[in-house]
Amino acid sequence: MMKCRRCRGPAVVEVRRHNAAFCRDCFLHHVREQVRRAIRAHDMFGPDDRVLVAVSGGKDSLALWDVLLELGYRASGLYLGLGIGDYSSRSAEVVRRFARERRGALEAVGGELVEIDLAQAYGFDIPTAGRKGSRSTCAVCGLSKRYVFNRAALERGYDVVATGHNLDDEAATLLGNTLRWQTDYIARQAPVLPARPGMVRKVKPLYRLSELETAAYSFLRGIDYVVEECPLVAGNTQLRYKEAMNRLEVTSPGTKAQFLLGYLDRAAPLFRAEDAAALTPCRACGQPTTGRFCAFCRARAQVLGLRLEDLAGREEDGERQVARELSEEVLPAELYGGAS
Repeated sequence: MMKCRRCRGPAVVEVRRHNAAFCRDCFLHHVREQVRRAIRAHDMFGPDDRVLVAVSGGKDSLALWDVLLELGYRASGLYLGLGIGDYSSRSAEVVRRFARERRGALEAVGGELVEIDLAQAYGFDIPTAGRKGSRSTCAVCGLSKRYVFNRAALERGYDVVATGHNLDDEAATLLGNTLRWQTDYIARQAPVLPARPGMVRKVKPLYRLSELETAAYSFLRGIDYVVEECPLVAGNTQLRYKEAMNRLEVTSPGTKAQFLLGYLDRAAPLFRAEDAAALTPCRACGQPTTGRFCAFCRARAQVLGLRLEDLAGREEDGERQVARELSEEVLPAELYGGAS
């Protein structure tokens, strides 16, 4: 029988990359310490900061919210309804139940569950965007989440948005970006993205923990979470990168951690100069962007058949010039031509 590395009692969880096993209580301590270490090492947030955790109903985001509440942080949850049929309905109920079960802990830190429905707030859901837009379903989903999380945090006075990206997620993303040498994306991959005008700080406190560890934590804590994958995720290249990393991890435990942590420690500073784009307010919604319109507003306009120059509230005198600039600089010309 395996013995706990910390207390020498019977172990229930093995973490191969650490060549260690833990009993229930020591494993929960291990997870919390990994999160505490990540927060402290990167100065993610302090005890007085208001933290908005992006929760989906999955194991990672709910485990993160649970850990932060256990550590006494002022952590609230934000659930974004994506309109993906029964999957979204089940996810919403799981998140609501989680919040109800921790009502006391939330009240103690002034936390809450914030719910936003994408269709009600912005006029489209993810399945519709996947059918009508030029982006893939997963791409427009990720874009919508980033936009809504940032805007909700700004409007509600939160200091930081925390997401449940774990070690597996981050290693797979780094692998994909490296294979395509997308240096601008590589430059922005970090446990913390600092606040900028119009953008709150973004943090990933689980980046040191594997998917196995967050799943085990959720099980041992009795957290009910959505097990099934999103029905729209089929064909996502991120899954293939995860599978590749998993195969390497089986034969060489610790590969994911060495790849990601080695990049953060030694290579990340070399790419920082790539992330120097100037930001200006989007002419439609005011959120920061590198162009005239942010990517979310462009995607939304395409899905809903809107004309971006109308959303911008442009003046009559410069109508033809503005329309020409927009069609050349922001979106394909067919989007404007087909929106009469």
